[in-house]
Amino acid sequence: QVQLRESGGGLVQAGGSLRLSCAASGRTFSSYAMGWFRKEREFVAVISWNGGTTYYADSVKGRFTISRDNAKNTVYLQMNSLRPEDTAIYYCAAAISISSDPFRYDAWGQGTQVTVSS
Repeated sequence: QVQLRESGGGLVQAGGSLRLSCAASGRTFSSYAMGWFRKEREFVAVISWNGGTTYYADSVKGRFTISRDNAKNTVYLQMNSLRPEDTAIYYCAAAISISSDPFRYDAWGQGTQVTVSS
């Protein structure tokens, strides 16, 4: 099973940007769809195994961008125009198929805190 570790969280002012990273261990990373969630498993974004398909929550569409580098076993979440309501612990997760349903995800990271001040 893939193991995940997030990084890149921190404190930022409203309107600022952060880039989260999620590093995965294991040779099967490229076979997983990867998602980002926050708070109590609130869906944020997901990307297919090859990066060809992405979906976003309406609340982040146009501000956040998910991407992945399978050669580096890493998925990213670029967050721009941050708002105080984006404050949360952000988790990355791996699933067999692309989905916004957190119950379809088999592996989760420990999370990274993002705090947006007004």
